Amino acid sequence: MSAAPTATGGDGPVPPPRTSIPGGAAPTIDGTAVAPSAVDGPAAVAGGEVAWPAAVPVAEPAEPIVADVEPGRVRWDPAERRARASQSFWTAVVGVPAIFSVLRLGVEAGGELQTTLLLVANVGPVNLLAGFLTTAARLLSTGLVAVFALGAVLAVSADRLPPGTRRRPLFARWADITPAWVVLASFLLALITWPLLYLPLLLPAFVAAFQLRPGRLHERVVPRVLIVGALLAGYGWLMLPTLRQAVQQGDEWLVLALIVVPPLLALFIAGPLPGMVIRPLASVTEVAVLATLVWAAVPVISTPVLPLTVTTVGPESGPTEDVRGHVVTTDDVNMVILQERGGVRYVPVGLVRAQVLCPSEEELPRHQLRIHDFHVEDSLLEGMGRRVRPVHRIDAACRTPA
Repeated sequence: MSAAPTATGGDGPVPPPRTSIPGGAAPTIDGTAVAPSAVDGPAAVAGGEVAWPAAVPVAEPAEPIVADVEPGRVRWDPAERRARASQSFWTAVVGVPAIFSVLRLGVEAGGELQTTLLLVANVGPVNLLAGFLTTAARLLSTGLVAVFALGAVLAVSADRLPPGTRRRPLFARWADITPAWVVLASFLLALITWPLLYLPLLLPAFVAAFQLRPGRLHERVVPRVLIVGALLAGYGWLMLPTLRQAVQQGDEWLVLALIVVPPLLALFIAGPLPGMVIRPLASVTEVAVLATLVWAAVPVISTPVLPLTVTTVGPESGPTEDVRGHVVTTDDVNMVILQERGGVRYVPVGLVRAQVLCPSEEELPRHQLRIHDFHVEDSLLEGMGRRVRPVHRIDAACRTPA
């Protein structure tokens, strides 16, 4: 009578290992085949199938095994992909203003290290943040509006493609993870900070960001046409006086295009787009938005952080001099002025006779058009401010740089 060989352990004989594959070949120990036990392995039934004992649990994989995975390609989990898109979006929103603030101090100092350190020591973070928000808020809102509008169009277009056909564009992923209140807040920020001349561009951008197709206004064609006609009529009543002024002046073609084209574009800008243009359009728009922001950031970075003043300096009974520049700090001894043409000047406080606040060249108007008593180059915030504090006459010292 033969028996299966066993190994000897500290607690007694150890049985041979059971077979791990149902219906597979019997294990061998030292070249001797061992028959599977009726308890350890499954029992064969008619038809060649395998039946596990009722008391033995069957291990099943937690997730289905995907066999047709493209070699060399990493398959990201959707939740992880959304988390990575959210991190990149908020990093850009928080990091860009901080970088711009530091760059503005360096440009304001004329690239000189010691002057930059002087500004860093005397320009507080609150003043720097306030200066950034007042000058770069329209740039930030422009970037957000462009990303949300393009991202919504690309997202609704990518949803029409077969699952797994293409990776979703970056702007579409940003639009997916952004709450609706953030999108609405970016449009409100643009509404109060953009010049009135460019506010019509918000119409197609808003339609694209929220996918407001004309078909959603009403299910029937006739009421839909009447609603669209009423909206265009209200827009025409608002802009008609400005259009007449632009036509009379004759050289305001840019103003005419910015007033007429956007409402017509809003009727057709909502997605989806054809599948063949999604990937090229996504790449082109990402590069275009980045290039536009860089181009628009140049004047923002070069905008002074400190107010421009003209300080009259001289003894009480002698000749005076006008020092044009930005006051960095003032103490009991000197007034430190960063001169407009470069260099830092320390003026004794006892020699200061007068000081005038002056507008910069960028603040001077270039158009002579108004929209219901609001200048086209003013924002709503600036227009309401001018109603409270009308523009005062520019002092003669501001007109003649020293």
